[in-house]
Amino acid sequence: MNILITGGASGLGLAAAEAVEKEGWRALVVDVRAPDQRFDHVTADVSDRGETERAVRELAERAGGLDGVVTAAGIDACGRLEDVPADDWERVIRVNLLGTAAVVRAALPYLKHTRGKVVTCASTLGLRPLSDASAYSASKFGVVGFTRALATELRGEVGVTLLVPGGMRTGFFDGRPDQYKPGPEAGLNDPADVAQAVVFALRQPTGCEVRELVICPSTETSWP
Repeated sequence: MNILITGGASGLGLAAAEAVEKEGWRALVVDVRAPDQRFDHVTADVSDRGETERAVRELAERAGGLDGVVTAAGIDACGRLEDVPADDWERVIRVNLLGTAAVVRAALPYLKHTRGKVVTCASTLGLRPLSDASAYSASKFGVVGFTRALATELRGEVGVTLLVPGGMRTGFFDGRPDQYKPGPEAGLNDPADVAQAVVFALRQPTGCEVRELVICPSTETSWP
């Protein structure tokens, strides 16, 4: 199977690409940075619709089609609304929400042909918001709504799964002020473990779908 993964150069996206390859499938990576050279990839900024569409088409044509898409690319801009520069705040929406929609839209012709699957990545903060995370929560609430609507729209044509991960041990928290970093008691998940949920959703036979999966540390404070 050919599985296109955004954000595949690091974090959950990289873990998903590695898990896909271990299954004997082919990982096709889209990221703003070039990933490990063992993955077939195209560099693109998913906040740019034109770049995104080009990258999806190029990888799909190169691989001979798509059987699945995983939208793991994501960024954050922490702080109170009045303190986060507007450009930074809006970029979170463009990457996390509009980028997700752009990838899926570009991949649909290929996925409909194979009756493939889409796995979108929201967050527990897309179900329960926190202070100083308005951009991230808005984007992930949007991903939740987008995915639920998409599942209704594409039923019988393309499988759709909403993945809702909690905190993971990735570089996502690097470069933040200490107040926005998880403490040692957070017990963050290994992204490789979360990636197994992605594989589980992709592995389901045609017509059998995992609609939503919440995967979080047992001590996750943003769930339930």
